[in-house]
Amino acid sequence: MNLIPRPTTGRGALLELVLIVALAIGLALLIQAFVVKPYQIPSPSMEPTLDVGQRVLVNRVIYHVRDPEIGDVIVFHPPAGAENGQECGIQQDPREACPEPTSDKSDTNFIKRIVAEPGDTLSIENGHPVVNGVPAKEDFIRPCRGGSGCNLPEEITIPPDHYFMMGDNRGSSDDSRFWGPVPRDWIIGEAFFTYWPPDRIGTL
Repeated sequence: MNLIPRPTTGRGALLELVLIVALAIGLALLIQAFVVKPYQIPSPSMEPTLDVGQRVLVNRVIYHVRDPEIGDVIVFHPPAGAENGQECGIQQDPREACPEPTSDKSDTNFIKRIVAEPGDTLSIENGHPVVNGVPAKEDFIRPCRGGSGCNLPEEITIPPDHYFMMGDNRGSSDDSRFWGPVPRDWIIGEAFFTYWPPDRIGTL
């Protein structure tokens, strides 16, 4: 049986259009709040992978399905104090990375790369993480050329449910070397796609 559309008045058609637009906006807001959200890169700490002003999409549900992994580029809340400079949760040995963050999380968002997981031992050699005694092979980073975070030979152990983050611009990144590993609960999601500028469109 064929259904014949019911004629609508001008007022009815306008109401229908308003409802469709409202539904579309509501759906977009829900997707942004719970599924995928755009972020803009605020600093050069992830160069050359991500430049200042570049925009990425972040999957907010992926870590409900699987655990974060080394190599993931993630958006997260850093420990309180990280946004104002280098602040470790405890007094650290100057030859080691910060082993423990402050107890409160910041309201700001950072984007970095996971380089060590819960239970891993970690030291830093020429800007590269040495995880469980094995130096990471990272041909994508901008080398560390001096500075307090380039060589931290004393090993630390990443606490349970914490992840150690580093920016790809190793000589110009304020990261877990200075304010400690990040609890899993403070991770917002994984950056998986860059959509602006047009010449940088692609997956991460």
